[in-house]
Amino acid sequence: MVDLADAAPPQPLAVSIGDPAGIGAEVVAKSWERRREERLPPFFAVGDVSAVEAVWKGPISVIGEPSDAFDHFSHALPLIRVVGDETIPGRPTLEGARNALDSLEFAVGLTRSGAASAVVTGPVSKAQLYAIGFTHPGQTEFVAERCGVSTDSVAMMLAGPTLKVVPVTGHIGLAQVPAAITVDRIVSKGRAMIRGLQRQFGIESPRIGVAGLNPHAGEDGALGREEIDIIQPAMERLAEEGYDLIGPLPPDIMFRPALRATYDGALCMYHDQALIPLKTLHFDEGINITLGLPIVRTSPDHGTAFDIAGTNQADPGAMIAAIRTAGECARRMQSA
Repeated sequence: MVDLADAAPPQPLAVSIGDPAGIGAEVVAKSWERRREERLPPFFAVGDVSAVEAVWKGPISVIGEPSDAFDHFSHALPLIRVVGDETIPGRPTLEGARNALDSLEFAVGLTRSGAASAVVTGPVSKAQLYAIGFTHPGQTEFVAERCGVSTDSVAMMLAGPTLKVVPVTGHIGLAQVPAAITVDRIVSKGRAMIRGLQRQFGIESPRIGVAGLNPHAGEDGALGREEIDIIQPAMERLAEEGYDLIGPLPPDIMFRPALRATYDGALCMYHDQALIPLKTLHFDEGINITLGLPIVRTSPDHGTAFDIAGTNQADPGAMIAAIRTAGECARRMQSA
């Protein structure tokens, strides 16, 4: 059996730096510094070289092709240049947002073409992207569109060492959540989660813990009927397709260790219901992985942190986890 931690995918990984004024450049560079001790697969950065030079004094090799990364990775951070304006850490600009978007699109394109085995996306500022006309809710939806996949067919999984979660609804206001939860949406996200756990994480028969929406999972309708009218029918449809689910589980107790041990992933009804336990347990190790795509895409589960950019305080743990996981998932998908 191949040890995925030691086996590199056949092509290097593409890592887009994200907003050049954020901490993306720093955590990518620090990940390269720890490549040996963390047993990371070969990767190359995609972005403006000045963003890296502004926060890091280590060796950089500007390369022309992804495959060149193999020759440089042992002694320098390989980087495919996407030219932008001079970067000042902690001071986001609209030109920086354009550079982040160009770098993201280039990295995704290289992965779709097979020149890179996976794409790891650095943190971006949604506010800055929206200011330049970006119309997607986030990078997840952008990558899905570029891959020709409906956003209804993909799922955003947040993963840490002891917990994997998928929110059924994403970046919408809490007041909008009840109307957004439908049987079809739960079934779609559930399918994407289960198939992703099988294809990318090698779990042959995953069990999914499904969260209720209301306190005490509705208390048999006394505290809300979404569990009875929407969540349970969705679970029944998934069960008819041969999938293994438990729930609806009371959200206030389902993340304690004893219950976490009974499922491989948690399907949650809204953003914070999924991300609060994940970030509480694994803030410096949590990653985002998009399930349902024809390519592997991961990202660290943190933002641009403009307030500490350029101060050498950024922890690369989540970026390291995102790179490692991307390599492992790519190897599994290519070996399937």
